[in-house]
Amino acid sequence: MSTPIRRLLDDAPMSRFQWSAVTVCVLLNVLDGFDVLVMAFTGRAVSAEWGLSGAELGLLLSAGLIGMAAGSIFIGPWADRIGRRPVVLGCLALAGVAMVLSAASQSAGQLGVLRVITGLGVGGILATSNVIGAEYASARWRSLAVSLNSTGYALGATLGGLLAVLLIEQLGWRSVFLVGGLATLATVPLVWWRLPESIDYLLVRRPPRALERINALLTRMRHDPLATLPQASATPSGIAAGYRALLRPALRRTTVLLWITFFCVMAGFYFVTSWTPTLLVEAGLSPDAGIAGGTLLNVGGMFGAAVLGLLAARFALKHVLAAYLVTTAVLLAVFIASTSSLALAFVVAAVIGLFVNGCVAGLYALTPTSYAPEVRTTGVGTALAVGRSGAILAPTLAGALLDGGATPQSLYLVFAAVFVGAAALVLMLRPSSVPTTTDTREGASS
Repeated sequence: MSTPIRRLLDDAPMSRFQWSAVTVCVLLNVLDGFDVLVMAFTGRAVSAEWGLSGAELGLLLSAGLIGMAAGSIFIGPWADRIGRRPVVLGCLALAGVAMVLSAASQSAGQLGVLRVITGLGVGGILATSNVIGAEYASARWRSLAVSLNSTGYALGATLGGLLAVLLIEQLGWRSVFLVGGLATLATVPLVWWRLPESIDYLLVRRPPRALERINALLTRMRHDPLATLPQASATPSGIAAGYRALLRPALRRTTVLLWITFFCVMAGFYFVTSWTPTLLVEAGLSPDAGIAGGTLLNVGGMFGAAVLGLLAARFALKHVLAAYLVTTAVLLAVFIASTSSLALAFVVAAVIGLFVNGCVAGLYALTPTSYAPEVRTTGVGTALAVGRSGAILAPTLAGALLDGGATPQSLYLVFAAVFVGAAALVLMLRPSSVPTTTDTREGASS
């Protein structure tokens, strides 16, 4: 095949097999959304059982995010070394077992440790599944494919909220963790069967039977097989070399801007999704209404991520993303004031969910195309890890500020300013600093 494989996949219509790979990645994100945000919906019940303060609850909310940061930065990059598929399968098993054990926790400390372990698995899955989705999508539909992963995340969080309302009332908060863990473990055989290995990984790393495996995948995508493997490009010799490559001159500006933007957006996103159910109660709504408001954030998110992907197929992604960020800031500034009307508060919550989830989807779509295959999961995983540090800080800081007398309105205003700052950073990304896959490979090898 004379045309380079990556260019062929970028230009050709997507096959059913490619959409199937994207669908599996979306399913993985459904599970991750449930596993990560289950703490937000069970937080009030857990706090009531163990008599936790706002700061202690904030630490529990952050525990999973600490694990996600570690998983993204330490587990995710192994997908560039041993393959995307085995990393996903191992992380699924880890997260599922930790969720099941969380249901048997006897103290906040035990639950916190298990939330960290769950986060390790989720962090590895998020970094890797978004890369697989981007790699199997064509250039036209790549933003939509990755945005659909965020839609899956929001769907999982929505199901978590709905199940939490039903299960906590009937069986207690432990049942929510048990259901999530069993669902995660039940998905392992399905992913083993349907999730393909990355062609880009096979081309770069050349594991045993690489040519045979690539040709099998090309056949399923309705392309002609290769007679021989193309000439290999230089690859980082180890995990540490992959990290260093991110800060070489060709990638440094993009990497640093993406890190800071991820920090801001993840801080804002996890403040909104983690604290909204509790802060709505603080603002005068009932506990059930608080959970419903938090659930509506994720209902809106299911649409916001998909709409962003469709818009990015027609307009520059960074402009769409900047518009999402500024709109989110405006909505946060007026949110708590809307709680005087329950119906209005629910509508605003759903619209905030639409935009705030779209912000994360936009960053997820932007990042994989910024790095060559040999460091792609390392780049995505590192950006996610930096973002998790903001996500870890935000819920804990919000809890401490709330204990110190801050009002829900003031907290939302603070994070509205964070989203405005993130929009400015996105607009600082020059077109040349977000290169195509081919451009990035050339820059990384120079």
